[in-house]
Order: sequence, then C-alpha cells, then structure tokens
Amino acid sequence: MQENGSETIESNPHPAKRPFFKQWWFWIILLCLIAGGFFAVWKERQLPSSASAAGKKGAVLPMPVFVAAARTGDMNLYLTGLGSVTPLNTVTVRSRVDGQLMEVHFREGQNVTKGSLLAVIDPRPFQVQLTQAEGQMARDREQLNNARLDLERYRTLWRQDSIPRQQLDTQEALVRQNEGAVKIDQGQIDSARLNLTYSRITAPISGRAGLRLVDPGNMVHATDTGGLLTITQVQPIAVVFPLPEDSLPQVLQKMKGGRLTVEAFDREMKQNLAAGELATVDNQIDPATGTVKLKAVFANRNSELFPNQFVNARLLLDVKKDAIIIPSAAIQRNPQGAFVFVLRPDKTVAMRAVRIGITQGGEATVVEGLAVGEQVVVDGAERLREGSKVEVKEKGRTPNK
Repeated sequence: MQENGSETIESNPHPAKRPFFKQWWFWIILLCLIAGGFFAVWKERQLPSSASAAGKKGAVLPMPVFVAAARTGDMNLYLTGLGSVTPLNTVTVRSRVDGQLMEVHFREGQNVTKGSLLAVIDPRPFQVQLTQAEGQMARDREQLNNARLDLERYRTLWRQDSIPRQQLDTQEALVRQNEGAVKIDQGQIDSARLNLTYSRITAPISGRAGLRLVDPGNMVHATDTGGLLTITQVQPIAVVFPLPEDSLPQVLQKMKGGRLTVEAFDREMKQNLAAGELATVDNQIDPATGTVKLKAVFANRNSELFPNQFVNARLLLDVKKDAIIIPSAAIQRNPQGAFVFVLRPDKTVAMRAVRIGITQGGEATVVEGLAVGEQVVVDGAERLREGSKVEVKEKGRTPNK
C-alpha cells in the first residue's frame, strides 16, 4: 500500500491548470469588446440624425447673394496683343570727316530738332584745303583766259592765211585743257567747302539724344562704327504687336472701312498710357507662332511711351450697339453650356440657359436667353440649385458663407 501511494505522488508532481474562461483577463477583454460594439451602434444612429437635421436647417435658411440687372448698351470688341514700343526712326550720328572733336552742343537725353548743331570738329584743316583750292582755281582761270585770247588771235591769223591750221587746232585744245583744269579746281573747292560743312555735325532728324559716346578732344574718323551718339524719334512713335492669324480677315475688312483705334496699356492692363491708330499690317504670318504683326502709330506728345517698352496694345475692332449686357461673373457653365441664375419674384432662383456673345472688361453680352431688366446672381451662385431660396444683399455687404 505504501508503495502504491508513493508511486502516485511521483507521477503527478504539478497541480492541474484552470480553464481559460475562468481566468480574470478573459472577462476584461470580453467586456471591452461588448462596450465597443454598443458605442459603434450608437454612433451610426447619431450620424443620420445629425445629417437630417443639418439638411432641414440648410433647406430652411436662404442663401445670401448679390444680383445685377441685365441692361442695354454698346459693347466694344477688342483684340489685345503684347507688343513693344518701336521708334519710327533711329539714327546713329557719325562724323563724315576725320579730325579732332572740339565742341559738343547737346545734353544727353535732350530733345533735339532737325538741323540743330550737335558737335564741331576742328575746321582748320578743311579751311586750309579750301584756300589752296581757291588759289589753284585763280591760277588756272587766268591761264584759261590767256589761252582764249591767243585762240582769238590765231583765228584771225588763220583767216588771213598767216598760220597753218595745225597751230590753230593746238591752241583750241589748250583752251579746252584749261577749261578742264578749272572744272577740277571747282570740284576741289566744293569738296573743301563740303568738308568744312561736315565739320559742323547737325541733327539729321528730330528726336531724343542718347548718351554721348565720344568726349571732346578725341580724334574721330568717318570709319568709326560707334558714332558720336544716337537719336531716336519719339514723336510720333509706333507700337508693334502680334495678333492670331484667325483675327487677320476681320482686321483687314475693318481697315477698308476706315481708321481703327489702338490703345496702349501697361503690363497689368490697368493704366491707359496712350491712344493711337492702326497704321499697317505685316505682309506675312509668322509660321512659328501663327501670329501676324501689326503697327500702330501714337502721337506721344507727353512722352507716355518709351522706345522698347513692353505694352498691351488693344485694338478696337467693332462696337455692338444696343446689346444686352450682364457682369461676366454671373455666367456659370456646365456640360450643357452657359447658364445664369435668374431671380424670381418669390426670392427663389431659376437656372436659365443663355448664349453669350462678346466678353470684355468684366462684362458680357447675352445673345439669347435673357431679357432686359431681369436680375441675375453675380456672387454666391456656386451654392445654388434650381429653386434655391436666396436673400439679396446690397453692395458693400459681404454675403454669409
């Protein structure tokens, strides 16, 4: 008996383990899962209720909007291109004779007139040449006069048969030689006088003088490439700007009927700098850009435009008379086309399909779909639907978002 008891104790040295559902941690996890499920069900029930309440509240409150009435008026059709101011004439003033620059009679940036004195080159060498040519002319002229007197004597002697015909012919040739020498002398005198005139450099055109390129005291030559200064004509002045080739037929057709007005604006299209007229259209289309260049001329009396300045040129192509005009902000678009929200008498809006014509400067013309006097929504339309209730706000007040 004792042996059996000892054997039993040795075969079970560890006590038996309890089932897992009787452990304390199992019940804690189970309770957490049950609580999470109840919370999820409660949240799902709350969300539809909140959405329904919000929908009901939104349907009741009117949307604040700004409206504007459709009116009649004239709408201008413009074509705009970014161009540059180009002088009609630009001249590089160079010396036509060699010599020392003695005087400068212009200020940099000064407006000069045609023929005004700009600079003086030392005239003394040319005065000496003129004196020499005049002395040579006096000598050859006296020789010519003497040869002519001898010719008259020889003719008298030849009629008396006192001299041979050959001597008379020789004297006649001598007279012609002296006449040629006198003509050469006259050419040298004219050349010396011309050089003397060229020593006084005058403005070939009226315009604005540029920076001085040579200082007084330097030697200048007729072959110098830089010149003394440049003169740019600024009154009048031109603007060259491109337009798409598709607009070319309309422009050419309008040019036949009269003058076209062109306005020059700054880069931001805010300030009107000057007004001019279209002068010409280039003779070919640029194949790289598909545009054609146009030139407009401006009086530029107050120097509003400056050479090589970038401006936006706006060409007035046509004027639509008595058109229905609305703010372009009122125009909405969907896959079916353009539409506007029209205000009804009961303070609701209706979607109205319209056909838009010209859009310029924040305004657009309506060709079809709208009558004069009807009010359209210009601000707040992005939240509207067909039949939406709206509250019309006055200008200067911000609608509630």
